Amino acid sequence: NYEFYATEDESTLAGIWICAPSREVIDAYPVDEMMTVLGGSVSITNEAGETETFTKGDSFFIHKGAKIIWEITETLKKHYFISA
Repeated sequence: NYEFYATEDESTLAGIWICAPSREVIDAYPVDEMMTVLGGSVSITNEAGETETFTKGDSFFIHKGAKIIWEITETLKKHYFISA
């Protein structure tokens, strides 16, 4: 993690995040988050069972409370902006 910006209460954050391949079922995404993939690949499956895959150059948003499956298929490097 490389944090570039954080408000004093950490309700707003921006930075770079890197993670190895993994899979996680998330019952309620904890924050609103805008992301841009800098490298690697991630697939997001929503509650309806629809899957989207994001790779280098793609930007996407996940809203707070979303029920998703987060699957990194190759080491992911992303720029993030979080609002809690």
